[in-house]
Amino acid sequence: MSHFSTLRILDLIQTMATSKKVITREEWERKLRDVKIRKQDMNKLVMNFLVTEGFVEAADKFRIESGTEPDIDLATITDRMAVKKAVQSGDVLDAIEKVNDLNPEILDTNPQLYFHLQQQRLIELIRVGKVEEALEFAQEELAPRGEENQCFLDELERTVALLAFEDVKNCPYGELLDLSQRLKTASEVNAAILTSQSHEKEPKLPSLLKMLIWAQNQLDEKAVYPHITDLVKATLEDPAI
Repeated sequence: MSHFSTLRILDLIQTMATSKKVITREEWERKLRDVKIRKQDMNKLVMNFLVTEGFVEAADKFRIESGTEPDIDLATITDRMAVKKAVQSGDVLDAIEKVNDLNPEILDTNPQLYFHLQQQRLIELIRVGKVEEALEFAQEELAPRGEENQCFLDELERTVALLAFEDVKNCPYGELLDLSQRLKTASEVNAAILTSQSHEKEPKLPSLLKMLIWAQNQLDEKAVYPHITDLVKATLEDPAI
């Protein structure tokens, strides 16, 4: 069972009758075969995932093999992934420079993103023990923005509070030093770049799978039928009768 079948199931579920009934595997698979999904649509779904997630080499190969053209220049994926990699490695200043090279308006028009990048710079200074430099940076670059925005001020106070603890990794705000914080900031930057390129922030495929789960839950009230419970394998499991 592939994600091609997932699309079929979604279409089928939406057309089921309201009365609850038992549907055998044979009948369910026959109904799935009756739902027609264009290969072009499936190819676009795959390309959307590759482009959004930044798999530039795979996207280019898929373009050649399937004849499916991406909706953005593949060269921009490389630039976007370079920004994301810079944030994930802790080189936030380099990431900011790369974003400005791509499109200066991204940070000019998104004060929250810019603050979070500057906050990440502060976190990296604290991580390597540059206390005086961190305090100076917080005072000059972040404090003025905190005065204008209460949410920014709260985040700044949590970050600066790291300096009050000797064992910062095990303090109440130690999660700011986790890799997950870098990934969170990198994802925010990635989404902003995609938006500036008139592209979706998230790939369509995960949303489609969430819709499948929702649709199956809705149909559970109306029928007993083969489910997809393992989204990785996408295999049908016979209903418990």
